[in-house]
Parts: sequence; structure tokens; C-alpha cells
Amino acid sequence: MTILAPAPEDTAPAQAPQAAFRPARRTPLHSPGFCLALGAVAVVALAAVAPGLLAHQDPLEIHLAESFDAPSLQHPFGTDQSGRDVYSRVVHGAGQSLVIGLGATAIGLLGALALGLAGGLGGRFADVAVTRVIEVLYAFPGILLALILIAVYGNSAMTQMVAVGVASMPGYARMVRGQVLSVKGSLYVEAARSLGHSPLRILLRTILPNTFRPLTVLITLGIGQAIVWAAALGFLGMGVQPPTAEWGAMLNAGRNYIQMAWWMDFFPGITIVLFTLSLTVIGRHLQRATDSGAAR
Repeated sequence: MTILAPAPEDTAPAQAPQAAFRPARRTPLHSPGFCLALGAVAVVALAAVAPGLLAHQDPLEIHLAESFDAPSLQHPFGTDQSGRDVYSRVVHGAGQSLVIGLGATAIGLLGALALGLAGGLGGRFADVAVTRVIEVLYAFPGILLALILIAVYGNSAMTQMVAVGVASMPGYARMVRGQVLSVKGSLYVEAARSLGHSPLRILLRTILPNTFRPLTVLITLGIGQAIVWAAALGFLGMGVQPPTAEWGAMLNAGRNYIQMAWWMDFFPGITIVLFTLSLTVIGRHLQRATDSGAAR
């Protein structure tokens, strides 16, 4: 009788299951949209700092014989009613528009810091007073408040900058006040007080940095809004006056010739739209990066 031996067991060690390949998670700041928007802002910044590198023609040089020339190789954006190169004026106008946008944002932010810190640190009476001031400023649409200030103090780049800055102040002030009220009751501020730090040191080293950090995204978006408001004032003829190259003033000059020379309004307008859109994209990606960093 034949006895069959059991089949030999497989003594080879079992292989551990291989982990599935997981691609590296792309952060919001590495997305193509963010890089493209950052590149567009960099080009505008280069045009503001060194316009001669991008445009070689004088933006104020008049050639009446070349008036209303359509876009061509010699004039990529065409010419205006005085024969001036529109491309050169758009490039040189970047500096004027960017200075107004940055200056207005800085003015609005400084005023908002003063109001927000006074309301957040000054006690109940100061908080109520600051809240009422913010509500009064909010009662006026931003562009209307800027128009009132320009009507009172006249047309100039500085007046336009101050007017847009004051108009943007309520939004910053409300966020600063909320952040100060949130930060001053935190544990690390209480710890700084228990260590005997002076109120000024606590303000400069603890409260202000933690108050200013969430404003980064709002500031990025605010620069674009300030440029749009400045262009709107220039379009209404209450901003920088011609022949200065400024995007809003160029829109104002081209609206009378929109049917015969569409390029006079199209190229400054599309530049404003693309630049503002780029700043918005950067601001949104910074917000997502901040949120994802906080979630970790």
C-alpha cells in the first residue's frame, strides 16, 4: 500500500504588499495658475521699475501723421489721436498705476491699523467709537467717497492716492479690530504679561505680528481693488490728467474714439483686467496655502 506524502509547504517568506505610489502633493503655491499670475505681476513690476526695457518709444512723443494707426509690427497696440504709441503708453502707465495702487493700500492700511488698535486696545468706549467710525465709512460706497474727496481737494496723483486709500480703509480696519480683540486675550499674550514685558513690547512683538499676518491676503486683493478704483477715477476724468500715461486716463481718452480706434480702450482695459485677475489669483492661493498650513 503506497502512502502519499503531503505536499511540501512553501517556505518562502511572504512578501509584504507594496505601498501604492502616491505622487507628491502639490501645494497651492506650486500650481500653474499661481506661477502664471506671479509671472504677469512680475512683468508689470518690471514695466513700472524699468519701462525702457520693454518699450523703447517715448510715450509722450506726438506724430500727427500716424494718428489712429491700427495695431501693426511698428505699433503693436496701435496709436492714439495724437499719434502716440499705445503700447509704450501702457508700459509707462504701469508705474503710475502701480504707485497709486500701492500708495493707496499703504494709506488705507496705516489708517486701519490706527483705528483697529485703538478699538481693540482702548477699552469699551474707544471700541464703540471706532465701530461707529467704521460704520459711517461703510455707509458710503468706496468710489463715491473717493469722488467726494477729489471734488473737495482737486485732481492730482496724491489726492487720488489718498482718496482711494481712505475709501479702502473700513475693510482693513474691521479686520484689524477683530484680530486685535482675538489676539489680546490669547495665552501667549497673557504669558508675556506675566513675564513682566512692557505694554509697548507686547504690542510690537506679539500683538502686531499676529494681527498683520492674516492681512497679507487682504492686502494682495486690496492692491488690485485700489488700481481698479484709481482707473475708474481716471476714466471719469478725476484722476491723473493727460498727457500723463496712466491706464484710467487712457481709457478716458479712448472712449470718444471707441468706434474708429477700438485699440485705444481695449489694450489699457485688458491690461487692468489681467493684472487685477493675477493679483486675485495670487491672493487666493496665498489664502489656501495659509489654510493648509494651519490645518497641518
